[in-house]
Amino acid sequence: MSIQRQETKQRMSRIVIHNDTVYLCGQVCKDATQGIAEQTETMLEKVDDLLLQAGSDREHMLSATVYVRDMKDFAAMNEVWDAWVPEGHAPARACVEARMARPELLVEVSVIAAVKK
Repeated sequence: MSIQRQETKQRMSRIVIHNDTVYLCGQVCKDATQGIAEQTETMLEKVDDLLLQAGSDREHMLSATVYVRDMKDFAAMNEVWDAWVPEGHAPARACVEARMARPELLVEVSVIAAVKK
């Protein structure tokens, strides 16, 4: 059994790969001064980058947990999400309202994916 950890610091690894399964730490936006659509877009750009680094991609996502600060943003977040997920490759997903680490953060996502073979 091998466990690969990438970008590991004291608190967490940004990527962990075990048995051809990729686990990403929670991802947030690049600029927390923006609205929900922009925060969701840049958050998902970070997911794309990490999946690529781990040898995976959107089409290999298995599961996603989305955290939104306020469910009033649910529909706007979903517009961006739905355009980002490749048709026919939607992961199992949960979305919950949650208190964020910083009040200006509106959305965060945690993704599990398969390594591309």
